[in-house]
Amino acid sequence: MELLNNLALGFSTALTLQNLLYAFIGCFLGTLIGVLPGLGPVATIAMLLPSIYALDPTPALIMLAGIYYGSQYGGSTTAILVNLPGESSSVVTALDGYQMARQGRAGPALAAAVLGSPRWRSNSGRLNTSPSWCWG
Repeated sequence: MELLNNLALGFSTALTLQNLLYAFIGCFLGTLIGVLPGLGPVATIAMLLPSIYALDPTPALIMLAGIYYGSQYGGSTTAILVNLPGESSSVVTALDGYQMARQGRAGPALAAAVLGSPRWRSNSGRLNTSPSWCWG
């Protein structure tokens, strides 16, 4: 029962209007900086780190997470539209996404990048810690 209480406390803290606003601002700023070729998530966080010094710890971490995910999506945007991957994780996105953009299907390529990215990030921890993935 204590687990459910702690989970409810975490969701009630994260889903306040102030914290959701910080997450949105972080995603927006991260996407703006992440679109620049060659600037990955680490460089984006390093450049925007002074913007969170005055915040409390919880909104600061939420904003940092938004900056990270926004810059990941920004890197896939340049990989799809310009065929210029900014970081190593966008190379495969550039291979398939740029071909889709040349065929006039840039919208579905960007939608696939934004929808597929969080799903595989959440499953990667499960794949790395569970040996059952190699047994079929």
